[in-house]
Amino acid sequence: MNWDWQVYCKDTIEGEVMPGCFGSGGDITYLDWMLSAWGWTVSVALCALLVALVVGSIIGVLRTLPDSPWLVRLGNAWVELFRNIPLLVQIFLWYYVVPALIPAMRSFSPFILVVIALGLFTSARIAEQVRAGIQALPKGQRYAGMAVGFTTAQTYRYVILPMAYRIIIPPLTSESMNIFKNSSVAFAVSIAELTQFYLQASEETSRPMEIYIGVVILYVISAMAINRIMAFVEKKVRVPGFVAAGGTGGGH
Repeated sequence: MNWDWQVYCKDTIEGEVMPGCFGSGGDITYLDWMLSAWGWTVSVALCALLVALVVGSIIGVLRTLPDSPWLVRLGNAWVELFRNIPLLVQIFLWYYVVPALIPAMRSFSPFILVVIALGLFTSARIAEQVRAGIQALPKGQRYAGMAVGFTTAQTYRYVILPMAYRIIIPPLTSESMNIFKNSSVAFAVSIAELTQFYLQASEETSRPMEIYIGVVILYVISAMAINRIMAFVEKKVRVPGFVAAGGTGGGH
């Protein structure tokens, strides 16, 4: 098989090789296009991760509130709903169905709708991790907060959640890496991310292997960057000698 790595230096219109592999004067090379697509992939993934962390934390806390059975049921229903509907189906629901039911959302860009769909899908998984982290704490964590006069909200804010997040950093790392992989479904609603770039560029250039390898490398770089960042965070926030005991920090 003959490799043609100059495919990345070719102009996307005329197919001419551009010096330096980057376009100029309005010309765009396949390398320019791929880096732009990477930017969209990173943007979708990071924005969706932010949504997932915020919503997932809220739902995870709701599922562990003492003496609040209806809020617990609400949190459980949220997790069951978003975990059991395939991501691609949720993308289409948010892109086609929800704007039809809620006219105000018709002005939302596809980017925002995809971020919402991917973020809420991932929030169900993070909610389960937050719940598990809270319930892994010993009862003494909650009692300590109550002993100093904290409200339930203050107990979670200052006592329970700081320790629970330390416990769940490893699964959060995996989920953060997965969200980059799952962002590939954005191509289904014409977001110009890496998967769409691969599908279109490989067809235009008839060089699918070269394009595929480039895209895979960027996905690997993204995932490994998240892995290293989370490993650094885990090392910095680690509490020496702390081991989660099987307990009921969540009140169950």
